[in-house]
Amino acid sequence: MDFSKIALPGIGGNEQVLARAREGFEKIRAASEEMTEALRETYSGNARSATDYGLKVFEISNANTASALDFLIHLCGSKSATDVFTLSAAQTRKAFDTASDQNRELWTLAQKVATETGEPIRKHFTRVLHQAG
Repeated sequence: MDFSKIALPGIGGNEQVLARAREGFEKIRAASEEMTEALRETYSGNARSATDYGLKVFEISNANTASALDFLIHLCGSKSATDVFTLSAAQTRKAFDTASDQNRELWTLAQKVATETGEPIRKHFTRVLHQAG
């Protein structure tokens, strides 16, 4: 928008006031554009990160289902209570280790989402503050 053609009633001939008003309008416009760009980058990054996170959750779910079915197949083939106990203990240990690794992966993705969300906003906000100063 070209603010040079805006007429401000009541301050007709005072060019100094008009110049300051136009300068203020330009700063507001620039700040608005910066924040719009920050939000655009943030939403775009969030969409990618949310997709990555969701796909990881599906991958984990699939792996856990396959592991549970594998355990049930082996359990059905057990010949004694000792076999059932041994298989159950091994499955519990395996499930705990797997869950720890999966939680670590999800935590890493969540941290990435948080970083990618905050960085564009921080970058653009800093730029706006420097332009306004």
